[in-house]
Amino acid sequence: MTENENMTPEDQAPPDEKLLEAPDERITRLEQELQEMRDKWLRAEAEMANLRARTKRDVEDARLYAVQKFAKDVVEAAENLKRGIDSLPKKDEDEPELVTKLRDGFEGIERAFVGMLERNGITRTDPTGAAFDANLHQAMAEQESADHPAGTVLQAWSQTWQLNGRLLRPAMVVVSKAPAQN
Repeated sequence: MTENENMTPEDQAPPDEKLLEAPDERITRLEQELQEMRDKWLRAEAEMANLRARTKRDVEDARLYAVQKFAKDVVEAAENLKRGIDSLPKKDEDEPELVTKLRDGFEGIERAFVGMLERNGITRTDPTGAAFDANLHQAMAEQESADHPAGTVLQAWSQTWQLNGRLLRPAMVVVSKAPAQN
């Protein structure tokens, strides 16, 4: 038996065909690996973009709302100042000049205080006359009213306070309800 008789048909193929077949398989394998690496790279890039966006949003939220606890305390002081002003006797032409000056002084302090709060993102809203919104109002009582549609805020015991659009404190309100049917 000669050496050529023990060879398989692949071994007997001319050397050029054998060399061409291996590089094609290798190229195919390398192209598959390249595609897998490209997919991994794209996923990693997308994950990094998501992480950057999430981090940016978290930093922005921390900047906007870091003072939330402090803001709640300051809002309480503003509400107390307003209650104090409201408890003063109604303005009267015959009242002593001292009472008029005190009232005007307290009202000026309140305006300046609320202005400072607004410059720092803390806003108040009077809900009187608005539709009741459970996200912004806390119903303290209901009152029958033929003059207002059911669910209208008739009276606000306190204002709605927000910090950069986020609720700090809901308004305590009296809400209208339909009159009883007799």
